Amino acid sequence: MLYLIGLGLGDAKDITVKGLEVVRRCSRVYLEGYTSVLTVGKEALEEFYERKLIVADREAVEQEADNILKDADISDVAFLVVGDPFGATTHSDLVLRAAKLGIPYRVIHNASIMNAVGCCGLQLYNFGETVSIVFWTDTWRPESFFDKVKKNRENGMHTLCLLDIKVKEQSLENLIKGRKIYEPPRYMSVNQAAQQLLEIVQNQRIRGEEPAITEETLCVGLARVGAEDQKIAAGTLQQMCTVDLGEPLHSLIITGGSLHPLEVEMLSLFSIPENSSESQSIDGV
Repeated sequence: MLYLIGLGLGDAKDITVKGLEVVRRCSRVYLEGYTSVLTVGKEALEEFYERKLIVADREAVEQEADNILKDADISDVAFLVVGDPFGATTHSDLVLRAAKLGIPYRVIHNASIMNAVGCCGLQLYNFGETVSIVFWTDTWRPESFFDKVKKNRENGMHTLCLLDIKVKEQSLENLIKGRKIYEPPRYMSVNQAAQQLLEIVQNQRIRGEEPAITEETLCVGLARVGAEDQKIAAGTLQQMCTVDLGEPLHSLIITGGSLHPLEVEMLSLFSIPENSSESQSIDGV
């Protein structure tokens, strides 16, 4: 059996009892290590799970999936995913590969950022399509995702923005030369995402377009959702450029414009002071 097991969002203890029981009896246990991270490292997980973990990077999952599935028809293999197993399409591909090989599979779900964002008080059924914001480079500055933000705003829906993670990435030079040298991990902050969004807004104005959001659009920044030091900040997009939410992982919500009174009341718990001109640290409850 192939088991896809969600780990939740905080630390080693967020795994479900059912998931932990499976992990402890599997012959091999893989830890998917590139779509998200917990607030603790591999060693802490191994200590709590009482099992050695094999870190599976993007290359291993997408190009060497057969190694993960090897002997899964005659033994139990676990594939651990931060959040919920189906928070990334890569894991659907693993299930399809298993099915083609006649390997049975089972999913043990857990909390993911897709539902945990409700902690800020915005109601989940008021969210539209989720988007991803990637790190820009000197030569690649995509804006296409902004069309989905515009569509959500037109429908009065909030937009959850998942922010880029760069783990085990190679520089262009090392990639060309075939050198297995990797760049340090990078995690996009709410500040960086907000700055890129504001640049898109300016670009649209220069092109004579009416941007779907402005500097004054109400947004919500979230950091380390599910952890004890979780932080939430509600304020304008401009304020999101300087608010201090600390360590990763971060997410950003662009509100839909029209808020339910309960949403307004909840967001007031996390409001950034209006007179804050410098970086502010916001403590979530």
